[in-house]
Amino acid sequence: MNLAHRVDALTPSSTLAITAKAKELKSQGLDIIGLGAGEPDFNTPENIIEAAYRSMREGFTKYTPAAGLPELKKAIITKLEQDQGLTYKPSEIIIGNGAKHVLYTLFQVILNEGDEVIIPTPYWVSYPEQVKLAGGIPVYVEGKEENDYKITPEQLNSAITNKTKAIIINSPSNPTGMIYSEAELAALGEICLEHNVLIVSDEIYEKLVYGENKHVSVAQISPSFKDFTIIINGVSKSHSMTGWRIGYAAGHERIVAAMADLASHSTSNPTTTSQYGAIEAYNGPQTAVEEMRQAFEERLNIIYDKLVEIPGVECKKPQGAFYLYPNFKEAAQIAGFENVDQLVEALLEEALVAVIPGSSFGSPDNIRISYATSLEALEKAVDRIHSFVEKKNNNR
Repeated sequence: MNLAHRVDALTPSSTLAITAKAKELKSQGLDIIGLGAGEPDFNTPENIIEAAYRSMREGFTKYTPAAGLPELKKAIITKLEQDQGLTYKPSEIIIGNGAKHVLYTLFQVILNEGDEVIIPTPYWVSYPEQVKLAGGIPVYVEGKEENDYKITPEQLNSAITNKTKAIIINSPSNPTGMIYSEAELAALGEICLEHNVLIVSDEIYEKLVYGENKHVSVAQISPSFKDFTIIINGVSKSHSMTGWRIGYAAGHERIVAAMADLASHSTSNPTTTSQYGAIEAYNGPQTAVEEMRQAFEERLNIIYDKLVEIPGVECKKPQGAFYLYPNFKEAAQIAGFENVDQLVEALLEEALVAVIPGSSFGSPDNIRISYATSLEALEKAVDRIHSFVEKKNNNR
């Protein structure tokens, strides 16, 4: 039986391939250190777990509106007002089964066949695939390393055509950890307004920001930017609730209504129990969120200094999220490999360290290292990588 063409167009995930290989080797008794995690290594805060449990005991286990519980919408509206000074109505908020599902639903309702979506590289792996599944065409614009992997207004302006429907801005970024400043966002936003381009602002890592850096939503810069922006966010990263699958979109009422209509025919509603947990996540104490952020910042500062000591490695220090995105092109050459993909494969098989190749994110000279794991494991893994590169170089 032939499959639908939309499925044939999907690109297999090298991230999943690396993960599967790492699990296979681990099952053989090998001491694999996995640095590919895309989720915090902390448990969900106890007050959130207790609120969800209580909701079940009290009988809140039935369907909710397709766009989410009114009480959760209210909590999100309060959060957006307190954090960004943004005002939204309940009809401008939709809750979905994780930010990924919200993004998928958004592209399904805004894209027609052949519409273009500008995706800065490096990019999160699902952006291009979701655009293609909606009949759209990903248009890649390179965020150069010398510009902290961020695109410029000139690059954006050159990429826009009469088919451009939207641009995705992910700040803080997965995989780079870089953050767009308010001035940078304003410059990009002006071009989007001029060309009637929707801004999809993925802010899922907004709470994980380090040093003197700060997160700014493009929607908060001006009312006109807000009108052209769909904010995507959720509790997965900020509150260590990846498995709870609660994300949301905030934006134009007409778009949100279309997303709710589609959700009513696809998922019915986000999981009821998870929504009650998310209400507590936003309304309850935020102490655990800050403690987790501080732990990530401590790991970053320690492991970054060790990473850049590896021969041939260059790395922009991340400003947010929980990923390092070093350039390993020279290190791969020093170790005798033709490219970074080959190095990544050898690191897993010989050094027993699993990292994600940058080719998965549109930049093949890099690797992604998650520091969402213990400091002990991180230090051990970086030591292994360092020794591996030096050993390979000495044996040449």
